[in-house]
Amino acid sequence: SQMQQLAESNERLQQFAYIASHDLQEPLRMVSSYMSLLESEYRDELDEEAKEYIDFAADGASRMQSMIDELLEYSRVRTEGKEFTDTDATDVLEDTLQDLELRIDESGATVSYDELPTVEADRNQLGQLFQNLIENAIDHADGPAIEVSSERRDDAVVFTVRDDGPGIPESQQESIFELFKRGDRDGDGTGMGLAICDRIVSRHGGDIWVESSDGGGTTFHFSVPH
Repeated sequence: SQMQQLAESNERLQQFAYIASHDLQEPLRMVSSYMSLLESEYRDELDEEAKEYIDFAADGASRMQSMIDELLEYSRVRTEGKEFTDTDATDVLEDTLQDLELRIDESGATVSYDELPTVEADRNQLGQLFQNLIENAIDHADGPAIEVSSERRDDAVVFTVRDDGPGIPESQQESIFELFKRGDRDGDGTGMGLAICDRIVSRHGGDIWVESSDGGGTTFHFSVPH
């Protein structure tokens, strides 16, 4: 059956992510530790260009580490999710903003929000949704104004995270929720944040979608059945 196929493909994804991340960690650690040895032991003998090469390699290794971490996170959405409980979304958002305080201050972003309802959800994963969507806005805009709101629609609560950044060209709007897709927009992300959001929302039985025009800001909506 289709459900069985889905379960099997989820199972394979788990195994792949686990093996990939564990098997990749070791060589990556070697690259990182030999780079720092090179730097600490031979720094004074190296010219500027060689130091720059070391920095590039170290930067590549740390990007790779971020991707591995996020791949693991993606695969754990279902296996390590917590029970759904009555979750006050305003509380969750306020906790998330506290965690992101430094990042928000440094970027010059502002975040305003309405009173949000209580929904049946995995509290940590709801926080992760807010965090990834807010970080996504910060990554792709210069000091954006971000607004978080919600509305009840039929039998769901739809949460909205809106920013006044550069917007996403229509040609990319379909693919931004796929693994490792960053689109052509500048930013530091690994391109996994939105794929993780998509997986969390689907675990909750909801949908996530984007409305944006190139240059006209970006609005993400996600629904949680109610």
